[in-house]
Amino acid sequence: MSISLGSSARNHQSEVQLGDQHFIIRREGTDGDFALLKQRLIELDANPQVCAIGLGGTDLFLNAAGRTYHIREMKPLVRLVENKALVDGSGLKGIVEADTIRYLCDAGLRFAGKRALVTSAVDRWGLAMALNEAGADTDYGDLYYILGIRAILSNERMLTRAVRLLGPIAVRLPFSWLYPSAADHKSQTVRHQWTDKLYHNYDIVAGDYKYVAKYMPPDLDDVWVITNTTTPKDVDFLRSRGVSKLVTTTPRLDGRSLGTNAMEALLVAAAGKKAALAPEHYLQLLAEYNLHPSIQDL
Repeated sequence: MSISLGSSARNHQSEVQLGDQHFIIRREGTDGDFALLKQRLIELDANPQVCAIGLGGTDLFLNAAGRTYHIREMKPLVRLVENKALVDGSGLKGIVEADTIRYLCDAGLRFAGKRALVTSAVDRWGLAMALNEAGADTDYGDLYYILGIRAILSNERMLTRAVRLLGPIAVRLPFSWLYPSAADHKSQTVRHQWTDKLYHNYDIVAGDYKYVAKYMPPDLDDVWVITNTTTPKDVDFLRSRGVSKLVTTTPRLDGRSLGTNAMEALLVAAAGKKAALAPEHYLQLLAEYNLHPSIQDL
């Protein structure tokens, strides 16, 4: 089960066979209702049919710039789940999302000479660093997308300094100030002359889908998007904006890519564990079950 602070309009159910085990993967949104989220966590923890729980629309903590930042508002959620694994996708946002770039390189995609914008590197650190290491000229939009400061960080050193300075402050703020988790997928994109110009500077836009789509202008040409959860409607939206290639760091099931929290919960359940796995274990299971990132030419 993936229980999310996000919109219930994005609810979905898929089934998958991993080895000799058959799993139902269900995503349930609470439309930003924090009390309902807590209630459902307690109920799911007591449900014998639930093997593992993914927490979506938020994070329990962030691993970035060599440090771990726990989000104060989410800390009490951990104590509500006593019998099952509760994971937020963080286990896949480091080594596994970084491995997505290796997978793309092996598939023949080249990043050298391309300009990339990572909308928020603080919650996609592995992906951001891997793009840079693959040869992309990478910028980071954390100050703008999270804090609303109209500035883009142009190198890893500036990013690390900003994260270490602002991270301890940001994780103490109400999470709704930092991330629009309850926003419905039908919400209109926001148009600014500044963001239109920003997007046109890049060949690749990578990061959380809500951030990627939020300011996307209608006239992009041959841009690649590397992101997480996308529905068929999201794919149509990206195609209408001129995006030429869509990569999701998790595989597509029934036309939709899994959220990282749902994917992590699935792998924990497949391993028969009640806690998050080591990053190397996730890579091992993904290879064993032939689960790969999705590459779509739009």
